[in-house]
Amino acid sequence: MMPVNNRKNLLILSFTLVVVMLGYGIIMPIIPFYIEKMGASGWELGLLTASSAMMQMIFAPIWGSLSDRAGRKPVLLIGVMGYGITMLLFGLATQLWMLFFARVLNGILSSATLPTSMAFISDNTPEKERGSGMGKLGAAVGVGIVLGPGLGGALASISLATPFFVASGLCLVALLLVWFLLPESLPIESRQVRGVKSEYLQAGILRQVLLGPTGILMLLILVVSFGMSSFQGILGLYALDKFGFGPQQIGAIWMIVGAVMIVSQGALTGILTRRYGEVSVIRFSLLATALGFGLMLLAAALIPLLLATGFLVLSIALLGPALNSLISTRTSMKQGMTMGWSNSFSSLGRILGPIWAGFIFDINMDWPFLSSVVIILIGLLISFLWIPRVEKVSIPAPMPNLTDHNSPTSLV
Repeated sequence: MMPVNNRKNLLILSFTLVVVMLGYGIIMPIIPFYIEKMGASGWELGLLTASSAMMQMIFAPIWGSLSDRAGRKPVLLIGVMGYGITMLLFGLATQLWMLFFARVLNGILSSATLPTSMAFISDNTPEKERGSGMGKLGAAVGVGIVLGPGLGGALASISLATPFFVASGLCLVALLLVWFLLPESLPIESRQVRGVKSEYLQAGILRQVLLGPTGILMLLILVVSFGMSSFQGILGLYALDKFGFGPQQIGAIWMIVGAVMIVSQGALTGILTRRYGEVSVIRFSLLATALGFGLMLLAAALIPLLLATGFLVLSIALLGPALNSLISTRTSMKQGMTMGWSNSFSSLGRILGPIWAGFIFDINMDWPFLSSVVIILIGLLISFLWIPRVEKVSIPAPMPNLTDHNSPTSLV
């Protein structure tokens, strides 16, 4: 059973990610009204959405690498504080350029939170327990997605800016919890030596990532992120154009998305990865995800659409933690750097997915789901052809004494 201090650490990290994802959830139902109020178009909305993901893709590895040098806690503090500031800027925005500025800054600073949290879990957690730990962090993301749209919709009745101010205040609470109660998980002797050139800045690091033991897994992260962001990017518009749903019905769909993520990543992921292993979970989930996209096309009313959405999100939600857990055990790089690159590949999918889905949605509203089926099946084929080779790769010895520092406050 997990010691009390370790449960406390996981709770603090989970609460922090809930707060961060609240901001994401709050934006979903409100940002179209902001765009309309400022006279912008759907194309500009797409650019606004992609701008944050672009910054996350660029800066997540930098933050992850920095956490290998300076420790996890300082980088996590920067991420939480930066997120709170950008939420405040969103609430104060009165012109489109201010929204873009806040969104870009949000992507730069908030990208420090997730890879650092995952690296924190990886520092002292036994390999067989990492899937469960990653799953609980994923569940925290789901909580934010569930609460965000509802909270945003309720508070927007006061003013469009109010939800952002509330999110900024919650970030302050998370900042204080991390600052005063969360211990550092990476001992000084295990950190990257100062003065040594950061791995992220070394020539050929991308080649090392792609051709190394985690290269195929990073590719699958990209595939999963592409599929999920394509689905998320056009879900509201799809429900509106095909079924004529209103805000309450679309809100119900988003609540299903978050609720399923909570259950699957908070409870099922750990159980399934321990029983069947990450590779089996990944393959099954890819197959189920392709089926889920197909079921979305067959749904003809609200209830079938909710059921299809739940099945699809369940399948995708199991994939992320299983992939990240396998990546953390197969990597030949430091954990912070590895999780930073994982987040970058995920961010690339979040950039390309909505752009692609929006483009082909204008041609035929069913095509985004059909294209996702094809892409996910390609990912399934890759998993059968290449993941066994990844598992057999001989991995260099881990960082010295990384798991030998099991203090009472370590997360194991």
